[in-house]
Amino acid sequence: MRFLLNVIWLVFGGLLMALGYLLAGVICCVLVVTIPFGIASFRMAAYTLWPFGRTVVDRPGSGVGSALGNIVWLVVAGWWLALGHIVTGIAQCVTVVGIPLGVGNFKLVPVSLLPLGKEIVDTDDRRAFAPRG
Repeated sequence: MRFLLNVIWLVFGGLLMALGYLLAGVICCVLVVTIPFGIASFRMAAYTLWPFGRTVVDRPGSGVGSALGNIVWLVVAGWWLALGHIVTGIAQCVTVVGIPLGVGNFKLVPVSLLPLGKEIVDTDDRRAFAPRG
């Protein structure tokens, strides 16, 4: 089922959103200071291409640097990527078949706003459901 959802996702919005993350990553890699944002954007592009069967968890030990970086990311690129997920999610929820895809887009909004200090893991990985705190 995951494979089928991922293929449908890729065709109906995933590829377009991944291209947005790739563009943001390339722009961020132009300056040396923003390379960590570019790397996070490339990681999110890969996740956006094939999201079902994976999830995002907090990376242990990410601290103040990630928090400050997330504020810069939010201002520079996060808001328009989140807006893209919201618009795509609403469009996908118009049909019954697209509702799981729309929900998937809505689940990507928080991580598109604040990607630093996060880690993408398989849902089969025990870290995906480990208690946080």
